[in-house]
Formats: sequence, C-alpha cells, structure tokens
Amino acid sequence: MRSSAWIAIVVAILLGLMGSVFVVREGHSAIVFRLGTIVRTDIGPGLHFKLPMVENATVFDRRLQVLDADPERYLTEDKQDVSVDFFALGRIDNLRAFYRATGGDEEVAVQRLAPIIKDSLRNEINSRVLQEVVSGDRTEFIGRQLEAINEGASTLGVKILDIRIKRIELPQDSNVVGSVYDQMRSQRLQVASQLRAEGVELSSAIRANAERDRSVIMAEAERDAQKLRGEGDAEATRLYAQAANKDPAFYAFQRSLDAYRASFADGESVIVLDRDDPFLQYMRNDR
Repeated sequence: MRSSAWIAIVVAILLGLMGSVFVVREGHSAIVFRLGTIVRTDIGPGLHFKLPMVENATVFDRRLQVLDADPERYLTEDKQDVSVDFFALGRIDNLRAFYRATGGDEEVAVQRLAPIIKDSLRNEINSRVLQEVVSGDRTEFIGRQLEAINEGASTLGVKILDIRIKRIELPQDSNVVGSVYDQMRSQRLQVASQLRAEGVELSSAIRANAERDRSVIMAEAERDAQKLRGEGDAEATRLYAQAANKDPAFYAFQRSLDAYRASFADGESVIVLDRDDPFLQYMRNDR
C-alpha cells in the first residue's frame, strides 16, 4: 500500500512538472493564459514555467510569412480592366492585438488583411493609366501604399513589410495590348537614344580635351627644343670664338679643312672656282 502511494505521488509530481514547463523556439513568442485570461505575453525563446492545471501557453510563429491572396481585377484611370496577382510579406508585430483580433488563427488574419491590401492597391491603380501600371516602377506605387496598409494591419497586430506583384494580366483586346507594347518600346528607344547622345557628347569632349592636351604638349616641347637649340648654338659660338682667339691661323686652317671635307664628302662633287679664290688657299703649293 505504501509503495503504491509513493508511486502515485511520484507520478503526480512528474505530471505536474511536465505540465508546468514549456519551450519557445527561436523566432517564436508565447502567450500564457490563466483560466482563459491573458496574464503574460511576448514571451521570448527559451525554457519557461507556468502553473500546472491553471495556466496554459500558446506559441506563435513571429518569423516573416508570405501572405498569398487571389488575383484581383482593377480598373485603370483610362478605363482598362487588368488582373493583378500579388503576395505580401509580413509578420506578427503585436502578439496581444493579434490574438484578440484573430483568436490566434493565421487564416483569419490573412482573410482580414486581403481586403485592406486590395483596397490600397485599387486606389493606386485607379489613379494610373494602363501603360504606367504595366511598365512603371511598381516599387514606387507599392511603397506609397505601405503606410496606409499598415495602419489597417495594426488593428490585427500584423506589420506588412513588402508587397510583390507576381503577374499583371492585360485586357484581351489585342489593340490595347499592342498599344501598351508600342508605348513601352517607344520609351525604351527614347532612353537608348538619350544614352547614345550622352555617349557621343562625352566622347567628343574627351577627344577635344585630348587634342588640346596634345597641342599644349607639342607646343611646350617645341619651345623647349628651340630653347635648347639656341643655348647649344650660343655655346658653340662661344667655343669657336674662344678657339679663334687662342690661335687665329690654326682656327682658320681647321675651319677650311672642315669645309673641304663637307664639300667633297661624296667623292663626286665638282667645284669650279677661280685659282685665286680664298677657298683654295690651303691647297696651293706655296702654302
């Protein structure tokens, strides 16, 4: 009897311990209820305790979730019917508000968020023509509506971080589709022409700068060359004058020999001069 009683006590203690411990994984949060009333919320990851048989805990995933919705039809400013397929990226932001608004059911949250997002997109698409909706910057018009969407989503304890457009279906009228593609093609050609014009302008500027730099460099080089030639000629003249002053007769003889070498260098030159010409003074026998 005593053994059975101890076993019953141990089992009761184990059951009590098991009922008083719960674990919250990373990226999750928990709410603790006491007889159906919230007593603790936003309990983070880790090992936690609660009163057995009196309190119970519910764990919620607070990681980023993909909220998908059915495609919706909208009317553009130019009265064109388009079908937009999108999905939203969001997470639970206020756990207490989320539970109170949805009872902790994520499907209920998605059902209530979808009209909020669709109405905001409708306001934006209704103010744009078909060509802007199809080829415009989708990030821009989505970003303009995020603040209004989150105002409505805050009542559900949810925050929407981004909305992505998966597909936009155009009207079945081929003329409308062709017009949209023609406008898109025209825009791309206009951008391409602008880029080419900017490239030609930049290329011309680079060539002009290079030609100007070349002219400046050539002018400076020619200036330096003329200066060096002048300095060389001046030094040569000084040396010639110095040599002539030391021995005028020898200088005259040396200069005459240089003139002879230059005149008869090719061995075929013929010079006709008077026999008394000074050029021949060192070739006569009497010298």
